[in-house]
Amino acid sequence: MLHPDKLANANGMQAVTFNEFKGLTAVSSVPFPTPSADGVVIAVRAAGVCRSDWHGWQGHDADIKSLPHVPGHEFAGEVVEIGRDVRKWRVGDRVTMPFVAGCGTCRECSAGAAQVCDRQFQPGFTAWGAFAEAVAVPFADYNLVALPESLDFVTAAALGCRLATAYRAVALQGRAAQGEWVAVFGCGGVGLSAVMVAAALGARPIAVDVRDESLAMAKAFGAEYVVNAASADPVAAIQELSDGGVQLSLDALGSAATAANSIKSLRKRGRHVQVGLLAGSEFRPRLPMELVIGRELEIYGSHGLAAADYSPLLDLILAGKLPVASMVRRKISLVEAPAALVAMGSFGEPGITVIDRFE
Repeated sequence: MLHPDKLANANGMQAVTFNEFKGLTAVSSVPFPTPSADGVVIAVRAAGVCRSDWHGWQGHDADIKSLPHVPGHEFAGEVVEIGRDVRKWRVGDRVTMPFVAGCGTCRECSAGAAQVCDRQFQPGFTAWGAFAEAVAVPFADYNLVALPESLDFVTAAALGCRLATAYRAVALQGRAAQGEWVAVFGCGGVGLSAVMVAAALGARPIAVDVRDESLAMAKAFGAEYVVNAASADPVAAIQELSDGGVQLSLDALGSAATAANSIKSLRKRGRHVQVGLLAGSEFRPRLPMELVIGRELEIYGSHGLAAADYSPLLDLILAGKLPVASMVRRKISLVEAPAALVAMGSFGEPGITVIDRFE
């Protein structure tokens, strides 16, 4: 693990790299990063392994423009070096950041929508990421989020993508209200997070997956009902359980079937939020647009959460309403990360895997 007092002698660091899409991933020695004028270098203390990282390794993300590449986009750590123009942060600060970092000056950022910034930085996609001892990030004053001392790094690593994305999808884009039915298709990290958030807001989640263990976790995190899509028609089951359809449904997996079924599960004037990536030709669905028209449905995308919107999410965590730590089912070392990344292609284990050892 890298410590600030080792920086002066650090000529390199350990990181997970791949030299071709779908190729070998391995831990290699790479140059230690340097901060941009408006950026910082963060010693990574914990990094989540997410299916979006797998999509990047597969070559599904056009933002990865050169190889070799270091994946990893959800992380937490300590500031160890600061660019000359940074004003808000100091060495030793405990921080996390959104996986979409806004520039702070474009039209979208000025409107408070940094998650769709015109010049966005995405660690692990537009630049090298956090499957490493350290990561350099720009736009630090606009994007870093201070971590309360009571929030450990492993739990905080889940905020950068899955929990933050789920919060925006359910609370902001989906506008989940108390007493509303909310269907969640896919109970991986982001789906379980969506169940948690919906329950914390007083909504009534129905969780859908094909694995009993994942559904058991969803039930523990607040799902009122669970549906195993391997043994039941999820659309029919949801419509029966919710008396004709849900007000809000989310595809938290990202497949042709789950996207279409999410829309089909809505009652009239319901809201669908697409959260899971539909990247690669095999994932592109034919959406039932005739239902969108006939039922006057609303369709939204959800792409992360701006740093300015983190406070209500942190409040829910600190109040004990979002048991995020319970989602972390496996902690691994950096050496184990390449295998964990490849395993995400089969959706891996239920819950979240986090790298917490970087020696």
